[in-house]
Amino acid sequence: MNDDTDAMAKPDSRFAAKVFPSPNHGERKQPDGTPGRRPDMLILHYTGMPIAGEALQWLCNPVSQVSSHYFVFENGHTLQLVPEGRRAWHAGASHWGGEADINSCSIGIEIANPGHPGGLPDFPEAQIAATLALCRDICERWSIPPERVLAHSDVAPGRKIDPGEKFPWRRFAEGGVGLWVEPAPIRGGRFFARGEAGQPVEALQAMFAMLGYGVTVDGIYDERLEAVVAAFQRHWRPEKVDGVADSSTITTLRDLLAATQSARVA
Repeated sequence: MNDDTDAMAKPDSRFAAKVFPSPNHGERKQPDGTPGRRPDMLILHYTGMPIAGEALQWLCNPVSQVSSHYFVFENGHTLQLVPEGRRAWHAGASHWGGEADINSCSIGIEIANPGHPGGLPDFPEAQIAATLALCRDICERWSIPPERVLAHSDVAPGRKIDPGEKFPWRRFAEGGVGLWVEPAPIRGGRFFARGEAGQPVEALQAMFAMLGYGVTVDGIYDERLEAVVAAFQRHWRPEKVDGVADSSTITTLRDLLAATQSARVA
């Protein structure tokens, strides 16, 4: 086990009860491969396993090759598994804002929930309150901007769908964590879906790329773009997640881009 983990006698956050060390971590790296990358992104996950204790053990098992910085039980009890200064293995193959090594630039939180395989139950109030307090503390200490508080599904669309459309992103934003705009109402009208191509699709791809999604701007509405649209909906327009770029999705995307620009200027 790494000495950094052994030396972590107490959690980095006052909202974690204690350290439950995982051996699965490494050194944070700059995009050029040199060490010393500071985290400026926060990624939220659900465990996707029926029993929280088994999920925790898996994150601390060297065979699994996965981990996270924090683990939040259903009752709000929170453990730290990996020091914040270390690179936990939580995001996997992922991309955001031109960066492909999301593990090096992020802090990851696993929230105990069976997820979609278990029927996607609601997150208990105690768990949400504890996670919000933890996130707020991390964002304040590392100066993580609201637009870089993301879902695992945002950085790995199509491959991951957690923490899911029931996660209360609006409440988190109201509590000072993350970015939220009121979703545009779902109405009829023009929409784009898989199989379409052309300049309007290219413009849509450009907007998603501007927000941060790993999108190829080629004017083709393929399976990859459908996955990105679904990921966006799952986070910012959760009422209907279908991968179809309807007017509600496009308007919400435009509003979110404007809010992101405002947040960056501020």
